[in-house]
Amino acid sequence: MKVMRLKIMLIVGGIGFLSFLGLLAFVAIFISNEEHPSDNRDFIHDIGDVSVSEDVLKHQPMVEKYAQEYGISEYVSTLLAIIQVESGGKVPDVMQSSESLGLPPNSLDTESSIKQGTKYFSDLLRSVEKNGGDINVVIQAYNYGGAFIDYVARRGSQYNFELAENFAKERSGGSKVTYSNPIAVKKNGGWRYRYGNMFYGATRF
Repeated sequence: MKVMRLKIMLIVGGIGFLSFLGLLAFVAIFISNEEHPSDNRDFIHDIGDVSVSEDVLKHQPMVEKYAQEYGISEYVSTLLAIIQVESGGKVPDVMQSSESLGLPPNSLDTESSIKQGTKYFSDLLRSVEKNGGDINVVIQAYNYGGAFIDYVARRGSQYNFELAENFAKERSGGSKVTYSNPIAVKKNGGWRYRYGNMFYGATRF
């Protein structure tokens, strides 16, 4: 009996020890993965006070080049955030700036898109500064067009969501579409007017 009990204790002890080794291996792998995350194109990077993906981050040198050319180097983070929102950096016309030149959507190559998008942003910025507006007016106007700057200027010059919402309501004739963005869901249950994106400036990037 004593021999049998000893064998059972050895077997149980061996199983327990192997389980312990397995647990250690799992913990080691987990820690290793945490310290050395795998290369992932969708990995999010913090740039200043915004977060962008790898696909967007690769355009940073070109954004910096044209931001410097147009005298708005302090807005590189905002321009990268616009790329994140407009295309995620996954199409050639990364800033979706073709239409600001009167061209069909997605007509520009990547460098032309960044050059034009940066120039357009700088033009909007200068216009807003003349009217005493704030950066969120510029951001929303990038989506709505320059007419939004005049619309806000006639109503106090400062951005607020109600102005962006009313502008879209007027331009769309009150027509609505479903919009599942978390900001929209939190704000109104998940819809926007069928004109631009009234939440564009509300994100504050």
